[in-house]
Amino acid sequence: MTANSGEHSAANRVRMGRPGLAGQGRDHFGLTGTSHAFDPRIVAIRPDLADIAVAGIHFAPHYAAPMMVSGVLPAAVMRGSPSLDADQTSELLFGEGFALLDLTGGWAWGYSLADHYVGYLAAEALGAPIAPTHRVDMIEAALHSAPDAATGGPAVLPRGALVMGETEGEWLKTAHGYLPIAALVEVGSEHDDPAAIAESMVGTPYLWGGRTAKGIDCSGLVQLAWASAGVQLPRDSDLQLAALGVDKDVDQADLARGDLVFFPGHVGIMADSQNIIHASRQWMEVRVESLAEVAKRSAAKGNDVPVIGYKRLR
Repeated sequence: MTANSGEHSAANRVRMGRPGLAGQGRDHFGLTGTSHAFDPRIVAIRPDLADIAVAGIHFAPHYAAPMMVSGVLPAAVMRGSPSLDADQTSELLFGEGFALLDLTGGWAWGYSLADHYVGYLAAEALGAPIAPTHRVDMIEAALHSAPDAATGGPAVLPRGALVMGETEGEWLKTAHGYLPIAALVEVGSEHDDPAAIAESMVGTPYLWGGRTAKGIDCSGLVQLAWASAGVQLPRDSDLQLAALGVDKDVDQADLARGDLVFFPGHVGIMADSQNIIHASRQWMEVRVESLAEVAKRSAAKGNDVPVIGYKRLR
C-alpha cells in the first residue's frame, strides 16, 4: 500500500509522515472542559494524535479521520508500540477491517474494526478494503493457485479469515487464489455450538495475543468461538467481562456448555457443567480441564476471589 493508494487522499483521510506535524488542509478543533479517562486498548489516542471520533470527548493536539483498509497477511501481529521488540497484543486476520490513523516509518497505527482494539501493524500487512462474502470455517484453509487440490498456493488462512470472491463449482475464486467451498461459510452464518469451535482448537499452543491455530490466548479463544456464533466479544478477558454485564450472570450450579467462566486475568468456555476449555498458561496450550482444578490453581496464586464471573450469552 502506498500513501496515495486507492481513491483516498492521504492528506485528508489519514495522518502520514513524522509524528507531531499537522498535515496541510487538516481541520482544527478546539476542546473545552475536562478530558475523560479512557482505556488506550480500545480508544485510539496517543500524545500527539487521536481518532477524530473522540474529538468531542478526549483532548489531543491533532485528530485524524481513519482510512479503511484490511489485512492482507494470514495473521498480522499487532503490537503495543512501533517496534519489533514490542509485545504482541493481538492479531489482525486476513480480510479483517482496520481503521488506519497514522502511517510512519513502516508502521501503521489504528484499530481493528471488529473489536476496536488499538495497536501497531507493519504497513505491509494492510491493503485495500474488501466486502467479504465468506469466512474460513476450518482450523486452516489453503489458498490454491488453481481450482485443483493438487496445486500449491500463496498462503494458508486461519479460521475466521474473511475473503471476497465468486463461486466456481466447489471453489471460491478470489483475487489471491482459490479456496475450497468446503472450508468456508457465507459471511453472516452462525454456529449454534461455540464450544465445538473451542474444542477444535485443543492442543493449539498458547501465545499471548494470538488468535489462530499457530498460537492463541485465553480471551482470543473465547472471542474466536463466540464470533463463529455471531457474537463479537472484546479482545481481552476483563473487557469481555465488563461488556457482558450483570444481565448475563448465571449461577455456578447452573453452568452449561458454552457458558463463560472468568478468573482474574483469565477466561474459558465450558465444555459441560464440570469441565472448561481454555488456553492455559500453566500448560502452554489449549486444554479441557475440570473447572474445579482451574479454580484451585487460581486460588493458589493468591486470588481472594478465584472465580470472578459466570456468564451465559444465550
